[in-house]
Amino acid sequence: MTTPHIRHRLLLGVAAGGLTAVLAACGGGGNGSSSSNSTSGSTGAPVTAQLSDFHIKLSTEKFRPGPYTFTATNTGSHEHALEIEGPGGENRSKTVEPGQSTTLTVTLKSGSYEVYCPIDGHKDLGMKTHITVGGAPAPSGNNTSPGDGY
Repeated sequence: MTTPHIRHRLLLGVAAGGLTAVLAACGGGGNGSSSSNSTSGSTGAPVTAQLSDFHIKLSTEKFRPGPYTFTATNTGSHEHALEIEGPGGENRSKTVEPGQSTTLTVTLKSGSYEVYCPIDGHKDLGMKTHITVGGAPAPSGNNTSPGDGY
């Protein structure tokens, strides 16, 4: 074998190894959440969030400070996402199509939070609710006043 052939094979081997490393780094088994305050590698207390057109229903009304993993399921016919905004920061899930789910793990601190769909106009259509962490429980699911998501 001549020297140019050896160099060519060596170059191909290095390129293949580099491509393998890049693909392995990109493929990292994430949980589908996109959040500035997510707790990587840990699981919080589970909470389900049903996202319908145009309503959010949480599986619990009582929250204490600590980590929570919200599983948001889109039961509507439009795309939705889940955003949680309050003293613990602003956290947003990825946008999901009808029938899809996503998870968002956040650490909640004491205080009041707004939970809503950040897709354009959905919050104004009533796709929002509030939770209180550490203090009094959040409003019950029986509350039917307009615009609070229940």
